[in-house]
Amino acid sequence: MSNLTDLTIAGARDALRAGETTAVALTEAHLDAVAASGALNAFVHHTPEIARAQAEAADARIARGDAPDMCGIPIGVKDLFCTKGVASQAGSAILDGFKPEYESTITDQLFRDGAVMLGKLNMDEFAMGSSNETSTYGDVVNPWRAGNSDAALTPGGSSGGSAAAVAARLCLGALGTDTGGSIRQPAAFTGITGIKPTYGRCSRWGVVAFASSLDQAGPMTRSVRDAAIFLRAMSGHDPKDSTSADLAVPDFEAMLTGDIKGQTIGIPREYRMEGMPEEIETLWTEGTEMLRDAGAEIRDISLPHTKYALPAYYVIAPAEASSNLARYDGVRFGHRAALDQGDGITEMYEKTRAEGFGPEVQRRVMVGTYVLSAGFYDAYYNRARRVRTLIKKDFEDAFAAGVDAILTPATPSSAFELGANFTPIQMYLNDVFTVTVNLAGLPGVAVPAGLDRRGLPMGLQLIGKPWDEGGLLNVASVIEARAGFVARPDKWW
Repeated sequence: MSNLTDLTIAGARDALRAGETTAVALTEAHLDAVAASGALNAFVHHTPEIARAQAEAADARIARGDAPDMCGIPIGVKDLFCTKGVASQAGSAILDGFKPEYESTITDQLFRDGAVMLGKLNMDEFAMGSSNETSTYGDVVNPWRAGNSDAALTPGGSSGGSAAAVAARLCLGALGTDTGGSIRQPAAFTGITGIKPTYGRCSRWGVVAFASSLDQAGPMTRSVRDAAIFLRAMSGHDPKDSTSADLAVPDFEAMLTGDIKGQTIGIPREYRMEGMPEEIETLWTEGTEMLRDAGAEIRDISLPHTKYALPAYYVIAPAEASSNLARYDGVRFGHRAALDQGDGITEMYEKTRAEGFGPEVQRRVMVGTYVLSAGFYDAYYNRARRVRTLIKKDFEDAFAAGVDAILTPATPSSAFELGANFTPIQMYLNDVFTVTVNLAGLPGVAVPAGLDRRGLPMGLQLIGKPWDEGGLLNVASVIEARAGFVARPDKWW
C-alpha cells in the first residue's frame, strides 16, 4: 500500500483491520517522514524504539481481533504531556533533563489502546505563546508557504509542533493542549482540525500545568472524523484529577450524521471586530451560508461581555501560571544554576529561574504575581473572575434560548511570518476569538474552510454546549463537507 502517510486515522484503522497494511509498515513510513523533516523543527524528542515496539504489539493485537480504534495509529505527543522515561520539558530549559517515572493519564489511555508514539512535539514554553517562538528548542516552522514567498511562517501556538506535524503528514494525529486557543489557532493556521473539549472531559493528570482552570487537552487531526475517533480514546473520568468529570464518553464518531436540519446556529455580533480582514469576514459569511443551506436556522445573537474576555484572560491565566510555576526552583528536578561561593537558597532560586525561564514566561509570572499581590488582588484578579462569570452566563443565556452551536472565525488572520515585530499585546490579540471558550469551559472546534489570497489556510470556529462534543463535531463535519477543503502544503522541507 503506497502513500501510507497520506492516510487518515479512519482510513488507517480500516486498512489495518483489512490486512492492507501493518502497524509496523505504517510506523516505519512515518518515522522516515519525521527523520526527513528537520527543517520544520516539529519533533524534538524522537522515540523510534518505543514506536517500533508499540507497532509490533499493535499488529499482534489486531491479528487477535481485539483492537480498539487507535490501535496501530502513529501519533505525536506535545512536550507538555509527561511520558515515562522520555524527556518531558514543556518546551522549557528549566526542565532540561527531566524524564518522568510516570505516564500522563491521557497518554496511558492511548498506549493501552495501542497507539504508537513517534516522539515528542515542539511547543511554546509552558504553553505560553501564540506563534511557537518561545520554545527552548527554537521556532517551529509552518509547512505552508505564502504564494511564491520563501519566508518562514508561524504554525501558531502553543501547540505549533503538533499542528505542523499533522499538516506535514509526519503523524496521523497529535495531542495538543488549549488554554486560550492553543489547539484551535494553530489548527486554523495549518489547515487541520483541532478540538478543545469541555473542561473536565479529558484528564489533566500528568500534563504540565499552565493555568489549571483553563487548560484542556484535545486532538489535532486532518479530518473531523479523525478528531472524533481520537477524542473518544483520550476522554474519560480520572480519579487522579479532581476536575475530571465522571460522565460516560459517547461514541463521537457515530454522531457524525451530517444532519443539522432544524438546528439553530448563533452568529455573535460582538465577534465582528473593528479592522477584521475582509477575507476573514467573507469566510465567516460563507460558513454561515453553508450551514443555512444544510437546513440550519441562522440567528444573530449577543455575547455582550466578549470585549472584556482578553483582559480577563490575561489576568487569570498569568495569576494561575505564577502559582503553578513556583514549583520550578532547581531543588528537586530539572535545571539548577551554578552557584558562587557564599550563595544561599534565595540566590539559587533567583539564578535558576532567571536562566531556566524564557522572557515570555518571566513576563507572565511577574504579571501573575502582581495581580495576586496584596492591594491588587481585588482590583484585578477578583474583578477578572467576576467578568469570567458574566462571559459564561452570556453563553448559557444563548444556549437556553435555543442556540445549538455558535459560529465564529477561528483567528483574526492567516499565518504570519516568524520574527514579525509584534508587541506582546499585539501577539495576545491572536487569541481574541478563542479565549472566551476557555473562560466558559465550553467545547470549541476549528475546521479548515478556505484559503486566503496568498494560498494560506483559514479556519472557522464552532462553539458548543457543555459536553456536546459529538453534536459540535457533527456541525463541523457539515462545514468540512461543504467547504471541500483538500489543499495541503507543497513539500519543501
